[in-house]
Amino acid sequence: MISQTAEYALRAIVFLAMNENSSFTTKQIAVATKVPPAYLSKVMQALVRADIVQSQRGCGGGFALTRPPSEINTLQILNAVDPIQRIKTCPLNLKSHGMNLCALHKKIDDVAADIEKCFAETSMEDILARPTRSTPLCEGSDSQLSCSYE
Repeated sequence: MISQTAEYALRAIVFLAMNENSSFTTKQIAVATKVPPAYLSKVMQALVRADIVQSQRGCGGGFALTRPPSEINTLQILNAVDPIQRIKTCPLNLKSHGMNLCALHKKIDDVAADIEKCFAETSMEDILARPTRSTPLCEGSDSQLSCSYE
């Protein structure tokens, strides 16, 4: 449903949200999120351009969130790297249809709109606060967690 690029961006932001008062290098984020460093570098630059993360060069530099996790929603992250494709005109290029979508393409676009809405309503804080039996980016049970960034 989402691209690998979007998945990698979400992993990086979840990691930064879990460590919100710190900054990390591309290499540190790559190790923690299991994303290839060269690929992650491009993803992080897109997130910088979207003002979701900031980067600082030099000693003690790295990437950090530009605002609290409660103010960053999943849709913002996806839109920064690989927006959800909506259907605005007939995919078959039927001139008589134009922007008046047939029932099939209208339904597909309606579902895409619902997905966008759900992502827009889900902040990084929501994701971290949602109790599940798994902790993001960590292996094991709550009593025996092994997180790749520790």
